[in-house]
Amino acid sequence: MSIQRENPQIAVLRERVERRFGKRLSVHTDFIALVDEIEATLKQHISESTLERVWGYSTRGYDTISLRTLDVLCDYAEGCDWHTFCQRLMENTPCESMFFDVEKIVANELKVGTQIKIGWLPDRICIVEYMGSNRFIAKECHNSKMQPGDSFSALQFTLGRELVMSDFCQSNSDARYSYVVGHKSGLTHLSKHER
Repeated sequence: MSIQRENPQIAVLRERVERRFGKRLSVHTDFIALVDEIEATLKQHISESTLERVWGYSTRGYDTISLRTLDVLCDYAEGCDWHTFCQRLMENTPCESMFFDVEKIVANELKVGTQIKIGWLPDRICIVEYMGSNRFIAKECHNSKMQPGDSFSALQFTLGRELVMSDFCQSNSDARYSYVVGHKSGLTHLSKHER
């Protein structure tokens, strides 16, 4: 039996193996060292090329991982088999999705020229203006890295949630970035002002 490499539980398993190993696996010699450690601790053999496939380091195009390989890695990381590892994740991992109803402003419902005042901790306040096509330009900024003239794209502003700005462009540069505000506490102020 084989499992698809993109399986979310495998991503968690890779993280747990690296935690036990004490470092991220990023070069060929890391995989050789992990092979040696697994052999020393479990008396099990997995080749470095197999481990490289699990981490996506191999370019050979394999997209599945054998159950035996997963069992050995689970034993190394958590002292259990793959089935038990997945069961524990299901039982102990809080749900990471939810519906929520909060105050929000949706970009494609705005008129061009509408201004939005946003705030986030500790004392950031900005007024941005809608330019159309989900694009905004900063008009007024206080205590923020964002400055007047900077522009960005955003689909939605949500009170209490972080704001992800894509295609962020500073007024004095042609470079494009992603920029997040309110990463921990979300937006603390959100209001709309029609012109």
